[in-house]
Amino acid sequence: MTTDTDQAHQIVLPGGEMLAWSDLGTEGPTDGGPVGALAARVVRPGTRVLLAGPHEPAFLDRLAHAEVTCLLRSHPDGVALAEHAADRAVRVVVGGPAGLPADETYDVVIVASGLDPVESVEGTRLGWDGVLALLAGRLRPGGTLLLHMDNPIGLHRIVDLSPWYTARDDNRWTVDGVLDAGHPANLDQLRHRLADAGLIPDASFAAYPRPEAVTALVATGELERGTSAGLLDAMLHNACSDGYANRSVLQDPARLAVDALHAGLASKLAPAWVVRARRGPLPAAEPTDLPVALVQAGTPGMGGIEVVTTAHGWRWQVTQPPPRTAPDTGPAYRDPEALTGPVPSGRLLRTLLLDACLRRDLDRLRPLLSGYARWLDSFTVDGRISDAAALAGVDNVVVDGERFAVLDPSWQAVEPLPVDVALARGLWRFAAILLTGGYAHPWSSTLDLAGLTVVLGGLAGRELDRSTVRVAVETEAAVVAALRGLDPAGQQRLLDELDALEPNSPPPGPRSYQQLHEAWLRQREELRRIQAVLRWTDDLINNRERALRRAEIKIKLFSGSLSFRLGRLVVAPVRWARPPARAVKRRLRRAQKRQVVRGEQQ
Repeated sequence: MTTDTDQAHQIVLPGGEMLAWSDLGTEGPTDGGPVGALAARVVRPGTRVLLAGPHEPAFLDRLAHAEVTCLLRSHPDGVALAEHAADRAVRVVVGGPAGLPADETYDVVIVASGLDPVESVEGTRLGWDGVLALLAGRLRPGGTLLLHMDNPIGLHRIVDLSPWYTARDDNRWTVDGVLDAGHPANLDQLRHRLADAGLIPDASFAAYPRPEAVTALVATGELERGTSAGLLDAMLHNACSDGYANRSVLQDPARLAVDALHAGLASKLAPAWVVRARRGPLPAAEPTDLPVALVQAGTPGMGGIEVVTTAHGWRWQVTQPPPRTAPDTGPAYRDPEALTGPVPSGRLLRTLLLDACLRRDLDRLRPLLSGYARWLDSFTVDGRISDAAALAGVDNVVVDGERFAVLDPSWQAVEPLPVDVALARGLWRFAAILLTGGYAHPWSSTLDLAGLTVVLGGLAGRELDRSTVRVAVETEAAVVAALRGLDPAGQQRLLDELDALEPNSPPPGPRSYQQLHEAWLRQREELRRIQAVLRWTDDLINNRERALRRAEIKIKLFSGSLSFRLGRLVVAPVRWARPPARAVKRRLRRAQKRQVVRGEQQ
């Protein structure tokens, strides 16, 4: 065994270390995001923690209240962790799991990157079950294992362009498909493997949107029970939309995730799972204080948001509060203190509207849209609306019977907006989803986004015009630019992109081949319609030209006939006599007027 003592603390090299390999540089949050927040909840102050596998150095900041030992296979990664934690008593072991001291046990073992990257390819291979058994054996009685495992048939593989079995990356030392009996293939098999290792799995979370970049953790039990919950609908949709932004996929992952939720399959199709397992014997009474969901609040470093269960339902709870964005940076800012109350129950308004449009149910659309408009009116002061309601689009409003409520009230408007502009913005956003997404709807296919927004406003009982819609689009560009932190040039590019959206455009966000194909079909239908109009116009012009030619032929034919010439001889004197006759007639009228005037004077 060798040690590197030139660091402020010790890096242990028991053998089997990989000197020219690094597992870092993933796309996920550097501090672990929701997984890091869950780890910080599991680890109590003063406990001994084994952090097994690659983790970004900032992940250690979540565990500053504990005594941490890091087990890695990459020497460069070990040096990076050691440098990051130079002021703390963090020990780094670089090598395979067999390099851990035989007499050491831990209160918590965290494997947030899965078991495969824990063991080194330079040492004796233990396999998935072997690594699990070794780590489980290092847990003290009552200790906790927090384990991440990728789903071999998860949503990320369903939407991926390239099949997993064609990967030729340098880190593909193990086969991680369902054909490998050495790895569990689903959540139930994972629980059985944990039980075989002497552990008791007591909590599990579905991880979205991608295994390597988790921004949302949701309890699997809640996903199976709350299939119509607006919170879970919005949470999965937003996580997948942001996680696959500007990426090429086979189909829209956000739409697939929401469909899986409503079908009760969101936990089974999750890209990954995070399971908490305990080693018995467990304490007789221990509070189950794990949250229902943990979400990354915006970009990495913005903090985390939790949803916890109370006696009165779900409730927002902010951990590591994200900074309050300055109100003068744009038309919108984020106030994390607003996320302190109960989570409103109900279904997401966007989902209800899409369902009614797909079924052409105008009787259902009218009360939903008119209720949305009346709800916005209830916040107006002098015709303007402010705070969270001003930015509440159909994707951030839940409906429970006749009650409407803002789901996430943390985004606030800097200046009050005219209520018609706020309504038009929400309806325009839905019109963009409806048309660019290729959803079936009960209106004419020739409507553009502004026209459909006006129609939706009519269903809501409001008379919107295109100028109001134009202001709403400009407001949307400014708000989204503020959310993304864009500069004025970026805001202008965003506005140009929004202006360029057409009914046959693909939806913004992930480049879904399925939606691109549907957009191509819509463009083909539009071209066929235009071609039909052009053919009809061409036929009309040709018919008019043929009629004109026939008329010209008749005129030429008649102008050369004897009767035409005689007629001209008869008509010509009359035409010549017409101007003198008119002059005589005018002189007679003037003479009559003079006589009448003289008679009146006498």
